[in-house]
Amino acid sequence: MSVPALQVEGLVKRYYRSRLARAATFTLAADFSVDGGATVGVLGPNGSGKTTLFELITGSNVPSEGRVLVSGRDIHRVRYAERDRLAIHYHQSYQVRAFRKTRMVWMLERAQRERPLVHLFDEPQFSIQDGYIGFMLQFFRRLRDEGNVVLLCVHPNESFHLEVLAQSCERFLFVHRGKVLQFGNMDAVMAHPDARAYLGGLANAAGSPVTGRG
Repeated sequence: MSVPALQVEGLVKRYYRSRLARAATFTLAADFSVDGGATVGVLGPNGSGKTTLFELITGSNVPSEGRVLVSGRDIHRVRYAERDRLAIHYHQSYQVRAFRKTRMVWMLERAQRERPLVHLFDEPQFSIQDGYIGFMLQFFRRLRDEGNVVLLCVHPNESFHLEVLAQSCERFLFVHRGKVLQFGNMDAVMAHPDARAYLGGLANAAGSPVTGRG
């Protein structure tokens, strides 16, 4: 039996108002797996936990419970400087997140990889000029075709953003109030009342495919 490229097992992250507070002010919970050679769209309102999920997957945030396995290896047990050889987080601002170091380096494992298997794109910019969308679609496809997992997080404010997701992704995650819901296609996303409320008018405005752009 093959091991999924990415396994998010019973993952929970709780945030508290202070170290003495007993009740969590926000909780993110996720449990899913993705085989290699797949592109997954990630949607959800601001503050729902999308970036926190990405940070947990790449090992730059410490989970309260659960674990993240990349090709069967717990990323939180890998050396900090080598975690991006398993999963890498591309930020819109190109900001590099610092790792919260909770263990001595000698206590951690080597990555045993040279290139990341999981690629997480956090709200990349899509310009409609000069064929840029076509270039990005080809880039995502190439990563997928090489056996990687691509997580593509987009906060749609134009109908073509939904078209990009529909063309690029085989399945979807909708993050809402700390819960990560899974859907097999864009139609299923659109049918969920919370997702439709989040997308607003864009849910009815998604137009024709964008493969011809550029």
